[in-house]
Amino acid sequence: MRRVIVDSALYRDGRRREGPGDLSRALAEARDARDAFLWVGLHEPSAAEFDHVASEFALHPLAVEDALKAHQRPKLEVYDDSLFMVLKPVLYEPESDRVSTGELMLFLGDSFVVTVRHGEGAPLAEVRKRLETQPEVLRHGPTAVLYAVSDAVVDHYLDVAGELQVDLEELEADVFAPGGTGTSHTAERIYTAKRQVLEFRRATGPLTGPMTRLTAGAVPFVDEDSQPFFRDVTDHLVRANEQVEGLDRLLSDVLSAHLAQMGVRQNDDMRKISAWAAMAAVPTMVAGIYGMNFEHMPELHWMWSYPTVIAVMAGIEVGLYRLFKRRDWL
Repeated sequence: MRRVIVDSALYRDGRRREGPGDLSRALAEARDARDAFLWVGLHEPSAAEFDHVASEFALHPLAVEDALKAHQRPKLEVYDDSLFMVLKPVLYEPESDRVSTGELMLFLGDSFVVTVRHGEGAPLAEVRKRLETQPEVLRHGPTAVLYAVSDAVVDHYLDVAGELQVDLEELEADVFAPGGTGTSHTAERIYTAKRQVLEFRRATGPLTGPMTRLTAGAVPFVDEDSQPFFRDVTDHLVRANEQVEGLDRLLSDVLSAHLAQMGVRQNDDMRKISAWAAMAAVPTMVAGIYGMNFEHMPELHWMWSYPTVIAVMAGIEVGLYRLFKRRDWL
């Protein structure tokens, strides 16, 4: 049977405790203690599976609908009893040089945090393990989880941007390699890279607004003393967005250069074709003239007519070849 709740724990004074297995009792214990909170993590729950959790924590129906449907843009919404935030973790697949995105939703409320993960690109297990070794951070409650998860997601953006930068440098080297390896396949690779960057931008760009709100403070259910920490995350996000913008501009430049190369190459091919066609036209014209079979044509009965015509055609061909070669048409 598939595990929907991948982890559930009660944290008190920054340390993990063995709390009640029942969510309602665990939440009541956390609220009674005041220095405790409950963290429940779910992975791709169905509506029926999430219904119990949503009712226990009084989550807003609209936020629950977004968490179940996924395919949301990064955002931050505040409801009466909870805060709802959407993040889009990014995963780089080195085997295929592709970028894929998951979705991560966080519900923060009075003494609880619920995380809902869609896809494989969410580093929640590592974040939870790292936080459990830092009780001084966990003492800040659900805000600490929101910060740690946001920080892990945004830091991974920088790692993925670095991987894409390496791929782009290799693609750029292929396009500008001596001898020109650019083909229609190269254009396909560039467009594929553009799609990867666009997918990346959909994760990083819209997150700027929510992080700015958290940096400014005065967000319900978020500790006001956490502003410097979210400011640090925002700084990293700005760097990630700048790198994404730089990758997109560089890809556009590489594509323009590749298309220009292809245009020059096509012009070279047309010049060569035209040069060979011109050289072929000379003997064709001479042979056509002498093949008209008129009775009274000069030179028909002259003994040196044939070798003279052949020599003239050969001379013209050699002259044209040297002319076109000098002008780099051949």
